[in-house]
Amino acid sequence: MASPAWTRIPRLETTFTRTLLFGWVLAQVARAAGTPVRAYNLTWKSTNFKTILEWEPKPIDFVYTVQISAGLGDWKSKCFYTTDTECDLTEEIVQDVQQTYSARVLSYPPRNLDTIGSMGDPVLQNAPKFIPYLETKLGQPTIQSFEQVGTKLNVTVQDARTLVRRNGTFLSLRDVFGKDLRYTLYYWKASSTGKKTAKTDTNEFFIDVDKGKDYCFSVQAVIPSRRVNQKSPESLIECTSQEKSVFKETFFIVGAVVFVVIIFIIILSLSLYKCRKTRAGQNGKERSPLNVA
Repeated sequence: MASPAWTRIPRLETTFTRTLLFGWVLAQVARAAGTPVRAYNLTWKSTNFKTILEWEPKPIDFVYTVQISAGLGDWKSKCFYTTDTECDLTEEIVQDVQQTYSARVLSYPPRNLDTIGSMGDPVLQNAPKFIPYLETKLGQPTIQSFEQVGTKLNVTVQDARTLVRRNGTFLSLRDVFGKDLRYTLYYWKASSTGKKTAKTDTNEFFIDVDKGKDYCFSVQAVIPSRRVNQKSPESLIECTSQEKSVFKETFFIVGAVVFVVIIFIIILSLSLYKCRKTRAGQNGKERSPLNVA
């Protein structure tokens, strides 16, 4: 007599569950035995051209090697047989930051390190293509100097240094990007929250402000031509202080006056000293006896 259909369903579910469990156990055994696992989640991390490739998982009894290629060039191996899950590729990509780079992560069983090539191909995974000039993130800019005089505020931005070199010299962001690099200034009265903006394709801002009012501001690097990673984080906020400016002006004025007075006293003292010396010489001559022929 055939079994009812409803009695076969639990058996099918039980068989399926056992199959999944058996497969999971086999995977764990293989992993524990040193079978390499294909890397995944390969990600480029790059700021001001400092470039690192990251991936997962953390290896258990196997190792990684990273390879990188510029354009259609040959593959170059880096970070040989490492248990890390990141590799610094800055040295390679700064050779030509406008080039398109390919990278891949190879997984090897450690027991085959002396015989790699004779034991078959490693397990490998490709990373997304990477163009440093278009994709590296812009680091937080630094305000080099600022000054508020009357109704004029002058802010100078310091370009970050990169690891890109030309003729043995490390280049700044401005050297690399030229006019593609711009800066945005956000500024507001210290007593207000309403922000205004100013933009420049140089490193200096000259803006009109209200006389006698203190201002706070920050700057941001921008590459408008990009589709992604257009903007950097904003710099630290700086604020002017009119009280300090008045104090500085007063200090310099008082200092200048004191300096002039000191010079005048020195000159007067020298003049009086010379006069006294001259008079003393004349008095000596008058008191000396006449020579007798």
